Amino acid sequence: MRSELEDSLESPVEFYKDSERFPIKNNCLYLANCAIGPLYQPSLEKMQNFLTMQSESGIQVADHYGGILSSFREKVAHLLRTEADNVAYVSNTATGINILANGYPFAKGDQVLSYVHEFPSNHYPWLLQKNRGVELILLPDVRNADEEAHPQPSRWSFEDLKNNTTERTKVIAISHVQFASGYAADLKKLGDFCRDRKIDLVVDAAQSLGVLPVYPEDYGISAIIASSWKWLLSSRGSGIFYTSPDLRDKLKITSAGDAMMKHRLDYLNHTWDPFPSARKFEYSTLPWEHLISLETVLEDIFIPYGMEAISKEVFRLQDLFIQHLDETIIRPILFPPINRSGILSVESDADPNTVVSKLREQNIVLTSQGGYLRIAPHFYMEDVDMIHAARALSDTIKTVVPN
Repeated sequence: MRSELEDSLESPVEFYKDSERFPIKNNCLYLANCAIGPLYQPSLEKMQNFLTMQSESGIQVADHYGGILSSFREKVAHLLRTEADNVAYVSNTATGINILANGYPFAKGDQVLSYVHEFPSNHYPWLLQKNRGVELILLPDVRNADEEAHPQPSRWSFEDLKNNTTERTKVIAISHVQFASGYAADLKKLGDFCRDRKIDLVVDAAQSLGVLPVYPEDYGISAIIASSWKWLLSSRGSGIFYTSPDLRDKLKITSAGDAMMKHRLDYLNHTWDPFPSARKFEYSTLPWEHLISLETVLEDIFIPYGMEAISKEVFRLQDLFIQHLDETIIRPILFPPINRSGILSVESDADPNTVVSKLREQNIVLTSQGGYLRIAPHFYMEDVDMIHAARALSDTIKTVVPN
C-alpha cells in the first residue's frame, strides 16, 4: 500500500544533482547523509564571502548582513509551516533539549516517557532531571511474537507507549527517526495522543528534518530540535529550535545574556525584559556564518522543492537500491510506509564495520550503527549511483562472509 506522502505528487520534480552544487560527487558515492551531510557548495561560498568581509571591514559587516537573524527565522518558519516567533537558533540538538529539560516546570514525581535506544542528546538531559525528582520511563524495544527481544535496536510500539503513559506523564521525548534502525514515528498519531492528554511532545528531528515533512502545528508538537548538518546539508554547529507559544509560557529561563533582551544593544540597561518569542533562548552572540549557511540551502533547495517531493525522491532511490541487492545475503529492514525514513538499514552476516571499511576503499561511503549498515542517500544522488552501490555492497559482503 502506498502512503499519502508517496502519492502526494503527480509529476516528477527536476532535482539539482550536479557536482557544482554537490562537489562531494567528484570524490565518492556518498550514502552517509544521516551522519554528516555534505555542505551545499553555494552555502560554503556565501559563508566565505561573509567571513572575508568581516576580515576586511570588521564591525561594518553588520551593515551588509544585519538582516540575517530575521531572514533565518522566516525561512525556517516556512519550512515548518509556523510563525517566525516560534523559531530560534541553537548550535546543536543537545543544546535545545537541555534548554527544555532544565526549564520545564517539573514537580517531584513527574515522569518523562522516552525510548530505551534514544540518541544520547535526547536521553541525558531528561535523565539529569532525576535531581529534581523526575522519573525517566523508557519504552522497551519492540518484541517479536515469541517474546524474544529483537537482536538489534528496532523500534518502540504505540501499545507500549499507551500502557506506560500515566497521569504523571508530562513530556514524551522521542526521535522522529531512530538513528540506528531508521524507524520513523507517526507524528500525527503521536501528536494527537499527546494533545488529548495535555502532554508536551518533544521531538528530536535531527534524522528527519531535511528529508521528511515536519509540521509541528499540524501534528500537535510542542517542541522540535534538530541539528542541521545532516539532511539539511548545512554547516556543523547550526541547528533549529521550535517551541509552541504554550510551551514557551511554561519554560523557566535557565541561561541569560544580552541578546535575549528587547533592548539587546543597550548594554548599560540591565532591565529584565526578555523577548516573549523564541528569541529569549538566543541569549548571546550567534554565529552569523552558520545562519547564512542554513538560510542559503533552505532558500535554494528545501523551500522551493518542498519536503514531500524530497521524501518521494529519496524513497525512490532507496527502492532502486533494494531492487539491485542480493537479498539472499542482505536483509533490508522494511517498515510500513508511514514509518519509513531517509535511513534504510540492512543486516547481513558480515561485520558491519568491516564492510564499511572495504566499501570506503571503493569510494563508497556509508555508516553502521547498532549492528546495521545504514544506507542514507539524499535527493542529489543518481540512479546509476544506487545501482552501483547495491551491487558493490552485495559483492563486498560475499567476500567477507565465509561460505
